[in-house]
Amino acid sequence: MTGPQIIVLATPVFLLLIGVEFLVGLKRGKNTYRLNDALNSIGLGIMSQLIGVFSKLMNIGIYTLVFAHLALWQLPSNALWVWLFGLLFYDLCYYWRHRFGHTVALFWAAHVVHHQSEDYNLSTALRQTSTGWVGDWIFYLPMALLGVPPLVFGTVALIDLLYQYWVHTQQIGRLGWFDRWFCAPSNHRVHHAVNDKYLDRNYGGILIVWDRLFRSFEEEDDAEPCIYGTRGPLRSWNPVWANLQNYADMAKDAWRAKRWSDKLRVWFMHPGWRPADVAARWPKPAFDIRQVQLYNPPLSRAAMWTAGILFVLLLNATTAFLWFSHTLTLTQQLAAALGIIAGLWLVGAICTPRSAAMKTEGVAA
Repeated sequence: MTGPQIIVLATPVFLLLIGVEFLVGLKRGKNTYRLNDALNSIGLGIMSQLIGVFSKLMNIGIYTLVFAHLALWQLPSNALWVWLFGLLFYDLCYYWRHRFGHTVALFWAAHVVHHQSEDYNLSTALRQTSTGWVGDWIFYLPMALLGVPPLVFGTVALIDLLYQYWVHTQQIGRLGWFDRWFCAPSNHRVHHAVNDKYLDRNYGGILIVWDRLFRSFEEEDDAEPCIYGTRGPLRSWNPVWANLQNYADMAKDAWRAKRWSDKLRVWFMHPGWRPADVAARWPKPAFDIRQVQLYNPPLSRAAMWTAGILFVLLLNATTAFLWFSHTLTLTQQLAAALGIIAGLWLVGAICTPRSAAMKTEGVAA
């Protein structure tokens, strides 16, 4: 069974849990869902899986080549300890990949997609980047060099990813001793917050021990509720722009910078860093958490129904594509993927009234 097929089988469980979380929120008077945001988040997850059909071959291919030709030794894939070691090793590599994803602009440009939602719920977990293939593979090469077989690598990567789904919720509180060892909802809420106290903390995938060990841990404080999103808000339901916004901003700053060293530094400094000459001529307002406004353009009932029905059709098309993608030619794969992505763009357009779209275009300019 292929990776995309496993995701297809897991999707009904994901959607069922989203429904349960929504109902629990309504019963508690603490609903954390908006239709436009949820469709955008799940749509970005769909888009990520579509792109993954093409990019995962490259990522696994590079890993396999390094394992085959550069590994110091090759561990057996039929030994339980190798699988346990592989999962622990992967989680450590994930920690550093995740940490660099918040502290290096180029990697943040890919990872930012996951943080753009100003809501925090299980649909946020499905909100994944389509450009992670740009550099994520680099952080897992130590596993190949130390002989973790590709089969083990691919499996534990999927386990690590699936584990992180359930921690994206506001409906589960503190879990006592579990919070001290594992990534749990309380810990991960901190990670998604833009508050000064919480910014760039709690990177762990399965284990939160890495954050305690490498001094990046912060406990959730009931006196300071988490504010979700990013400090450079997307303010759009366009899934293509969600993936390209930060790359476009950096390219613009690099083009405008006078010094060649600054043109390069734009991509590798901390996210938000700008050359002094560029910041002086094209200033951006400083982030002020007191002025954070939820992006929530009004949505008519007709638009809600149209977007929802179209989205269900696209979800079914994606299910069929992922299940049978390995039987299609490259041309057929590309045509199907582009068609679905165009449909997701249309869903975003339906969720964006013309007045809101014009304001977003003005901000982008």
